[in-house]
Amino acid sequence: MSLSNSMANARVHLTVAEARALGEAAMRGAGYDADDARLLTDHVLDAALCGYEYSGLPKLLNVVDAADFGLPRRPITTLRESGPTAVIDGGNNTGMVVAARVAQTVIDRAQAHGLAIVSLANTWMTGRSAYYCEMIARAGLVVIHTVASPPSVAPFGGTSPALGTNPIAFGFPTEGDPLVIDMGTSAFMGTDLQFRDRMGIPIPEGVALGPDGRPTTDAHVARQGTLLPFGGKEGGYKGFGLALAMDALGALTFGLRPESGVSGYLFIAFKPDLFLPLDEYRREVTRRIDTIKANPPQEGVAEIRIPGERAYRTRARLLQEGIEIDLKIHQALQRLAEGHLDHGG
Repeated sequence: MSLSNSMANARVHLTVAEARALGEAAMRGAGYDADDARLLTDHVLDAALCGYEYSGLPKLLNVVDAADFGLPRRPITTLRESGPTAVIDGGNNTGMVVAARVAQTVIDRAQAHGLAIVSLANTWMTGRSAYYCEMIARAGLVVIHTVASPPSVAPFGGTSPALGTNPIAFGFPTEGDPLVIDMGTSAFMGTDLQFRDRMGIPIPEGVALGPDGRPTTDAHVARQGTLLPFGGKEGGYKGFGLALAMDALGALTFGLRPESGVSGYLFIAFKPDLFLPLDEYRREVTRRIDTIKANPPQEGVAEIRIPGERAYRTRARLLQEGIEIDLKIHQALQRLAEGHLDHGG
């Protein structure tokens, strides 16, 4: 571990091993057992290695700050199943733990039956959908993952939260790293908003309204108000439409979740060899990616970049170099590791 200073905040450099040890210690200090602490840390560390600092180690502080963190937890339970399908109750366990285990269930069912459709509710904060889609695509499956999360985004033309940030993600096996596409339907990510509120960093213009319905760049004010759907004033109906579609898929868990809740998650995965041999499918997707990357770039554009490509490159580099986090985040995680839930973060 090393400490550096900049004009703004002190930064702490951690090797991957140091970051993993800190995260796992913090989660054990928060009351998680060793297996759950490992799953939580693996998720956020991967996000940090892919270049998403706000979804990295700071997200562990979001876990213990969440209202659901203090509520009773039950075992993860499969309520209904029919070979390729399952309905799973997360038991109010943290989403990054539950979804990792459900993703393995999706892989097992799809490998056994050719197809898997699994819905999930009664969990919270599942993190980056790309994490699960990469995991499933590396098993040789095509996957679609949808999320309906608690209201934090206004409908197109509205001024108060009605829908979640509601991401949709895809994973496709290729001859190399999987093609993973992960996109939220809000103009700004909720985790990044929480990170900026914690750090006192403003948000861009045009992505949020305060509780008075007026635009704001203050992250704290925005958290009291609402985010907006992606697309801006002219195209926000596109983000709104996608968010509504995710909400409708999440409704498949109605009756499983609390009556006042709206969160619901869906995984759809299948074996490409239901249609053609897996190796042929991998080659064809790779060929299409190569063709797209060969497209003549516009002036000032260095290369055509495929979704997920930057994250893979960043991960390869940071696995060797380690990561940096803000000193304030490091100190808060250390306090958690010591068993202080009032981590001061």
